[in-house]
Amino acid sequence: MQASGGCSRADFWGRRPPNRVFMQETAGYCRHMTEFVITRLGHQGDGVADGPFFAPLTLPGETIEATADGTTLRDIRVLTPSENRVKAPCRHFKSCGGCGLQHASDAFLADWKVDVVRQALAAQGIVIDFRPIETSPPQSRRRATISARRTKKGAMAGFHQRASDVIVEIPDCQVLHPDLMPALEIAKDLAMIGASRKGALSVTATLSAEGLDLAVVGGKPLDGPFQAELGLLAQRLGIARLTWDDEVIATLAPPWQAFGAAKVTPPPGAFLQATAHGEAALLRAVREIIGEAPRVVDLFAGCGTFSLPLAEKAEVHAVEGLRAMMKALDQGWRQAKGLKRVTTETRDLFRNPIIASDLRYDAVVIDPPRAGAEAQTIELARSDVPDIAFVSCNPVTFARDAATLIRGDYALEWVQVVDQFRWSSHIEVVGKFSRR
Repeated sequence: MQASGGCSRADFWGRRPPNRVFMQETAGYCRHMTEFVITRLGHQGDGVADGPFFAPLTLPGETIEATADGTTLRDIRVLTPSENRVKAPCRHFKSCGGCGLQHASDAFLADWKVDVVRQALAAQGIVIDFRPIETSPPQSRRRATISARRTKKGAMAGFHQRASDVIVEIPDCQVLHPDLMPALEIAKDLAMIGASRKGALSVTATLSAEGLDLAVVGGKPLDGPFQAELGLLAQRLGIARLTWDDEVIATLAPPWQAFGAAKVTPPPGAFLQATAHGEAALLRAVREIIGEAPRVVDLFAGCGTFSLPLAEKAEVHAVEGLRAMMKALDQGWRQAKGLKRVTTETRDLFRNPIIASDLRYDAVVIDPPRAGAEAQTIELARSDVPDIAFVSCNPVTFARDAATLIRGDYALEWVQVVDQFRWSSHIEVVGKFSRR
């Protein structure tokens, strides 16, 4: 038997019997409307129904009606909302892809983020106590990547729609720090003179003590007249530093960041913790783990987020793969007053980890990128370092590396979750490891 619109019964029911199926005929084809129950949130923040099927902007316990497109659910209509569902605080939420979880209550999100880390550790056989989560407030993000493109009538700038190249303007963004918001209009100005009609600019905007630090990629090639035009624009708009495809165009004032008593001017586009609140929370946890250790090594040190504040009490050896970051850290230390000795080393810790016999320090700080630090963690597990402060932005690789340290006879004493990417699925973790 053929269903209406030419769909067969096999097509109608799909691969497994759903709870309830509807059929709508639209523009000559069948659309299967099915009821699903959301059982949990996945690690990317989408609701998950049995199958599995993934449903954006849904919450556990909700009954929804949707159409299945592979494993993704579309045309979602919430039939029974969760008690944890709230009105999104930002009017751009439905169209903008910058935030994925504004429809959930703060209490639910805090519990969920802690549980993501707990489950990742449990998968490695690790059970541990968690400290209360630290969550950055709204409108506190000091760094963001803005997309900007020319239009027929001018230019537009903002974040992309979910799973789309479409740019959504965000004049009332509830994530960005108010002092970072002017970067949206400046990105439009940059697109007007530097973007083609076919491509978008990617503008990394960072809030510094001296104003906006902008690094642009994806625009037209630099030549003499265009570089002069960009320089005049930077001067007119009061941009602290403007970089175009790694070429510094203008520096009206060094866009320094305060790391403890030191002022550091990071290289353009260099890593920086997303919020001042999140950085402070991570630093508090690291300081507690390090305690009074007189000699510390900071692995994946960046520009000195931890190295320089820790140098108030300890001698620090900072190791990072990018020479420009090490140079910025060293200059910041040399110009600061009252800090103990800080040495730097440019080294690829993925390919060339510091071996166990060379880790002759009283404590280690390690803050790798999302891939974790598998090779370096193996050497740490073989070392005699008493205490390790392990900072991570990926619960899965953190759990993997934690298991390596535990097999090496370290104890994971406690875990602190920090949510500085509010309303997103991103999670920061700090763990205290001590030699048994």
